[in-house]
Amino acid sequence: MEKMSDRNEAWRKATRDSLPPRERMAIERVKMPEVAPARRVACRELEVNEGLTPGMARREACRCLDCVVPTCVEGCPVGVDIPGFVKEIERGEFLQAAAVLRRASALPAVCGRVCPQERQCEERCVRAKRPGGEAVAIGHLERFAADAELASGAAPEERVTSVDAARVAVIGSGPSGLSCAGDLARAGVAVTVFEALHEIGGVLKYGIPGFRLPNGVVDEEVDRLRRLGVRFVTNFVVGMTGTVEQLRAEGFCRFYVSSGAGLPRFMGIPGENYNGVLSSNEYLTRVNLMGAGSAGADTPVYRGGRVVVVGGGNTAMDSARTALRLGAERVTVVYRRGEREMPARVEEVRHAREEGCEFLTLTNPVAYLADARGRVRQVMVQRMELGEADEDGRRSPVAVAGSEHALDADMVVVAVGVSPNPIIPASVPGLDVSRRGTITVDPVTMRTSVPDIYAGGDIVRGGATVILAMGDGRRAARGILDSLPG
Repeated sequence: MEKMSDRNEAWRKATRDSLPPRERMAIERVKMPEVAPARRVACRELEVNEGLTPGMARREACRCLDCVVPTCVEGCPVGVDIPGFVKEIERGEFLQAAAVLRRASALPAVCGRVCPQERQCEERCVRAKRPGGEAVAIGHLERFAADAELASGAAPEERVTSVDAARVAVIGSGPSGLSCAGDLARAGVAVTVFEALHEIGGVLKYGIPGFRLPNGVVDEEVDRLRRLGVRFVTNFVVGMTGTVEQLRAEGFCRFYVSSGAGLPRFMGIPGENYNGVLSSNEYLTRVNLMGAGSAGADTPVYRGGRVVVVGGGNTAMDSARTALRLGAERVTVVYRRGEREMPARVEEVRHAREEGCEFLTLTNPVAYLADARGRVRQVMVQRMELGEADEDGRRSPVAVAGSEHALDADMVVVAVGVSPNPIIPASVPGLDVSRRGTITVDPVTMRTSVPDIYAGGDIVRGGATVILAMGDGRRAARGILDSLPG
């Protein structure tokens, strides 16, 4: 956890006293300006949320009460000094607000766009705990401050790593790896990030569409890390292109494994091998990273007319909305629980519905049917009802006997979860792995059973949010720094 700024500094106290609490409580929460649904579907890469104006941001920042005990910070996995950066926005010091953010977050422009603040920091906001109360729009303000910094062209302090600095290899350039690399670089460590794909960003590039997180934003955040001294190597699959043992021989003394969970899951039902049934991983990677949505793409993707997306998380929403942008006539999201139980962000569900996606909840696929050429033509589904709560406290879906019926579909995208990338665990002797294929770590230091190897993110969690992965990266960086001699 980062040290919080002093709320009793003269400027902070003056800012807090400039408006009585009663007046702050009377200010309504800001509404994020958005592109109209018809236009955003027609312009595939156009970002839906347009960002706050300076006036909107400063007024929203005035809603923050600058609490003595900032419970919002407790909900942030990387420990951002939330009232500290919000009060900087209130007084108009936008670049200083971004500087406060970067003490804890390597990717604030990313987090401001894709983190589920409504279930983390904003859920802990004092204002949200009052009847009918709405939290401060912390996520919107984070994006505003980070974007203001990127637009200003302000560069981070360039660091020159000493020739005898400890060398650390970060395996995977997703949010967890980038977070760890940034903290290590700021501490003077020589960091090299090894990425299996041809672009840096991991799931931020291949998994999240540009209408939600533009690639340019990711690139700018990565460039800031380069200026801090982080080195990036692409097209390098650790465990295949080169082994951990070989990297040790080259002088790397510590490793952080953040290779993610890129192995798609299917449901094990009949017909999953038919043409036109594909995983969300493949679908989104082809479109987001390989340019499959463009005419003449080297890696094309099938464009269905009637598309069924199976799942209720953010990846399912991304897949459904992508299908609309690629010209689908009808997109139906099929989810086995009710809409209230959907793990997707409320905003993403709303955007999907505004854009024309249909939702068929309490419904589960049981088989896929194909034509004579082996191309999917229908999805057999079964109605569900919610039964007893499962181990996570969510009510388990139970099939309704005799409720099977068919949905027409010429393309199905399965977005029901992912499993950890198995290449590295299989290539490192002595590395303890759970029955789910995740790497076992010490939860405080993120150290594995192999003393010089640390791990975090989806390879440990089996699928989580960007900010939780970043929190793992920060903890691992501290663990690595504490383990280095001297």
